[in-house]
Amino acid sequence: MPPKLLQQTFGPAAGAGLWIKRAALIAGGVAALTLAAKISVPMWPSPVPINLGTFAVLTMGAAYGPRLALATILTYMALGALGADVFAGTSSGTTGVAYMLGATGGYLLGYVLAAPALGALAARGWDRSPVRMAGALLLGAALIYLPGVLWLSTFAPDWATTLRWGVTPYLIGDAIKLALAALLLPGVWALVGSARG
Repeated sequence: MPPKLLQQTFGPAAGAGLWIKRAALIAGGVAALTLAAKISVPMWPSPVPINLGTFAVLTMGAAYGPRLALATILTYMALGALGADVFAGTSSGTTGVAYMLGATGGYLLGYVLAAPALGALAARGWDRSPVRMAGALLLGAALIYLPGVLWLSTFAPDWATTLRWGVTPYLIGDAIKLALAALLLPGVWALVGSARG
């Protein structure tokens, strides 16, 4: 039976080797999420920076599958809650739970929802087709934006400001990132198939 997920195409499939591979993937995923968060551009007066977090969360979710993606994102969140400098804005002074409860906290919750959702869709083959992958990514983006915007609204004076701080400046950039991810995963699968063929 062919692998259902990209992470299943390499390395051990059982025994101690599988657990070592999973631990390495979680560590690598956390490192990638941290790097993506740190590649950011402030958008003053909005408290929400432009960064590669959405791209990293969604592609990692699709490549890892629901359980491994959830384990990775929860490890990332746990490290952040303990004060590790893993989030986009923690180097500015606020860290740990205080940062997570700040204006961008809803987007972090969205990461926890979106990563396993993408993994579940990838396990059903949605990552093999650019069109279906695009649909999965749109759903994942909605799962990030919805709690993000709702939480951000408690920090903004009105809904117009909320949308200006948390939605409209990011739509074009996120569309580009989602388009790249929609091509990336099916492209990797095509390479895997040609290598095996």
